[in-house]
Amino acid sequence: MRAIFLDRDGVINENRADYVTSWKEFRLLQGSLEALALLTRCGYRIFIVTNQACINRGLVERTTVDAIHLRLAQIALNHGARISDVRLCPHRPDENCRCRKPQPGMLLDLAHQYDIDLDHATFIGDTLSDVAAGRAVGCQTVLVRSGRGAEQCRMLTDDTPQPDYIAADLLTASRWLCGRRETVLTPC
Repeated sequence: MRAIFLDRDGVINENRADYVTSWKEFRLLQGSLEALALLTRCGYRIFIVTNQACINRGLVERTTVDAIHLRLAQIALNHGARISDVRLCPHRPDENCRCRKPQPGMLLDLAHQYDIDLDHATFIGDTLSDVAAGRAVGCQTVLVRSGRGAEQCRMLTDDTPQPDYIAADLLTASRWLCGRRETVLTPC
């Protein structure tokens, strides 16, 4: 099975200065549904892996975030995409859990549950913490310039985790992963 891990905010939907706390605030990025459908057609199992500290900060109930993910999965399915699972970390950074990215806990849990070979999986995210989580388990990593990605590119140094590739957005990365090698991945 080919697996792909996707961050949510900034990759699939728009980042907000605060948090997405309702479906009304959830705005899909242009091309993200097309990208999810393409990945599905190319045989990837799609897993969303997202930090959602808004839950433990008391800004939104876990059931509301779960409902957002269920609705996203249904819309994706209506567009020809299948999201296999969504994992979230509800913890604040100060809680020092094993699941909050850059820690790899969510990836390890999914790999165990779905028998995923992490050496042949890809993680696409818009932050260096996404890249660090993917690299910690041996995944190929792609940093997208959407969301916070352009800002994160400027933060790359010899001391930060380096993505294997950089793409403009999820659709560009998906086209590249699905063998459309005319798609060029960009430098920061």
